[in-house]
Amino acid sequence: MQTSIPHTFATYKTLKRLNTPEKIQDFLNDLPFNFERSGETYRSVEESLKHGKAHCFEGALIAAAALQMHGEKPLLLDLYTNKKDVDHVVVLFRRNGRWGAISKTNHAVLRYREPVYLSVRELAMSYFHEYFLPDGKKTLVSYSRPFDLSKSKIDWISSKEHLHDLVDELDGSAHVPILPKGIKLRKADKVEIKAGKIIEYKK
Repeated sequence: MQTSIPHTFATYKTLKRLNTPEKIQDFLNDLPFNFERSGETYRSVEESLKHGKAHCFEGALIAAAALQMHGEKPLLLDLYTNKKDVDHVVVLFRRNGRWGAISKTNHAVLRYREPVYLSVRELAMSYFHEYFLPDGKKTLVSYSRPFDLSKSKIDWISSKEHLHDLVDELDGSAHVPILPKGIKLRKADKVEIKAGKIIEYKK
């Protein structure tokens, strides 16, 4: 079983104060985006905090660790796209029987979701229309079942190594297809494409 307690006091102190989804989301928003200028990274929680930046997967691990520290399950939701786009990972949480999501993203969409969704599918589908390429083609094809990090044998909190094995575990987990066979999708409108270009951090 992976280590559930951070090795460093600084990490523990940071996660300890992130005791609500709102605080976790605000923290991730303030954390600079990891553009992977020196190559692809899949850092653990402690390594991301040490470097002071994170992309969606790394931000999701930070959020999951904070939720776990405060007695909640660390559940990932993988949003899987076609080969022309990039997957997105968010963290699930529940309030009063409804699902919400914490998200680290550099874009104006694919962000935090309030806990108002009756099912994980309902929440996942809230990302569908916002997920498109610069030419307007929609790309989201499936979403994962809730992926419980507490059941992984990989040390995703304190490992010094990049977590390629954990990414493979998530990618290989059960996913639910979204698109019915034979359906033809309309492209996003020009105004939607324009809005989709808004970013939080410049490269």
